[in-house]
Amino acid sequence: MSAYIKILRPVNEALLALPVVIIAIVGHDFTISVLLGTLLVLLMAGAGNVINDVFDHKIDAVNKPDRPIPSGRISLKNARIYAGILYIISAFISLIISYLINNFWFFVIIICSAVILYAYSRYFKAMPLVGNIVVGVMVGLSFVIGGIILLCETKDWEIFKVSVYIGLLAAVVNVARELIKDMEDVRGDKLCGARTFPILYGKKASSIITILLLAVTVALGIFLYTFGIFNIAYIIIIIIAVFLCVYSAYALFASKLEPAEATCTKVTKFLKIAMAFSLLAITIGSFDILR
Repeated sequence: MSAYIKILRPVNEALLALPVVIIAIVGHDFTISVLLGTLLVLLMAGAGNVINDVFDHKIDAVNKPDRPIPSGRISLKNARIYAGILYIISAFISLIISYLINNFWFFVIIICSAVILYAYSRYFKAMPLVGNIVVGVMVGLSFVIGGIILLCETKDWEIFKVSVYIGLLAAVVNVARELIKDMEDVRGDKLCGARTFPILYGKKASSIITILLLAVTVALGIFLYTFGIFNIAYIIIIIIAVFLCVYSAYALFASKLEPAEATCTKVTKFLKIAMAFSLLAITIGSFDILR
């Protein structure tokens, strides 16, 4: 795989862009604006990943030396230029979408999001818990972006409300996952002088917060069914995601709230799978044919 593609983290990009399509499926509305919105999130996520690797290249040299920058496959200068190009294209696409949906505020929201993505890598990531919350909010925003596009085109406030609730669900589970990733990277982060929540307050406090966030995630996943817009397939599939979240919480309990690096790696993967099943539940749960 080309280093310039790998640095984008295409799998993570797809998971972030998919929400726009999923909200369109929920709202039964597909337009050129939705397609452009999907491309927009792909490019924005890619730009965020690249600039994040630029600022994290010293930490990655310890924790993940095979990444494009620490391995020498992409220079810092080229990575910065690459991120800049992705941001510029994203801004141009968001301007087109704003014109199509007749809402200039959409463009403003995207520009603000781009600034936050940069600020996250430059400043917020170093702030314990704040950086984790910013990541969660930006992931949740992917759903809201789809909701805004559909609201402007269909005037359907119900679908917009659903997009906000789904975005909240995504935000909470991602904050939990980011905390676990911080616990996983404690060794390398300490060597580089990072001030993550697990380093400052310990794994036990981090595990307790993570477990509470997973409990909220489970509650929100089940609560979404009460909106009455999903079929029975939603609740069947979401049970798998719920099980993975509960098992992840159990893994933290089993380690006496002091999970080893290997345990954190395993839980991180479980939560990524849980997120995938949640997206699948929302998608299939929106099919009228299954009602």
